[in-house]
Amino acid sequence: MTLEQKYQTLQNILKDMGSVAVAYSGGVDSTFLLKVAYDILKDNAIGILAVSPSFPSREYQRAVETVGLIGARLEIIQTNEMDNPEYTSNPVNRCYFCKSELFERIAEISASGRYRNMVDGSNMDDLSDYRPGLKAIREKGVRSPLQEAGLTKTEIRELSRALGLPTWDKDALACLSSRFPFGEKIELWKLKMVDQAETYLSTLGFHNIRARHSGKSVKIEVDPSEIDRLLSTEIRIPLLHFFKEIGYTTISVDLEGYQPGKLSKSNKKEKNENAGIIHNSF
Repeated sequence: MTLEQKYQTLQNILKDMGSVAVAYSGGVDSTFLLKVAYDILKDNAIGILAVSPSFPSREYQRAVETVGLIGARLEIIQTNEMDNPEYTSNPVNRCYFCKSELFERIAEISASGRYRNMVDGSNMDDLSDYRPGLKAIREKGVRSPLQEAGLTKTEIRELSRALGLPTWDKDALACLSSRFPFGEKIELWKLKMVDQAETYLSTLGFHNIRARHSGKSVKIEVDPSEIDRLLSTEIRIPLLHFFKEIGYTTISVDLEGYQPGKLSKSNKKEKNENAGIIHNSF
């Protein structure tokens, strides 16, 4: 199908649903889905923004403002995955417990009868990656209209740009819990450190930021095109001081930079953890 045909298919899917509650994060996919759903269904579409300690604080205001631009109704909920030891123990299927909690909460809103369908922004690219959260999505009866329409991330960005959405070139989003190696317990103080580290990098204008946390060590990922700037004297010296102030004792940089799916790939194939890293030697 052409991109235009896929877009029309998506519109038809949403029209047939009649009403939807969209799991909204402010990212590229869920923003696009909410925009199209609102264009088709108006007040029969609502965005549900779930906030928890694992949601990057720097994203909250942006997410709210973007919904304002769309014009859709937004409901903000608190999720409590941190109360679940199966989640905080950080197993390889951690995302399953997070998604289960999320859609249990959204189901409560759907049960009111006004929004009969729960939908999420999973796209075709997600099918080729390890995503245990998809199991929870299927179990909870959530539909993924972008997948049903056959849309890829690149196509969603292209359509988002055509619709004038500010998220068309937005960085890839992931919850802060994804910054920890599997098996390391997720705790509030660790999430706060990661959030502070990434917010600092964001205020400096870096993109595709990841602060990979392990114990009191952190490995920084930014867009590959920005690594030279990250290592420049004017950036690295104050950065080193700030990261030590918030509690990190060892700071390193991944010289490959951010790459989509890197964590999943590293779990499938063992790698030398020190490859491509500069340890504390900014």
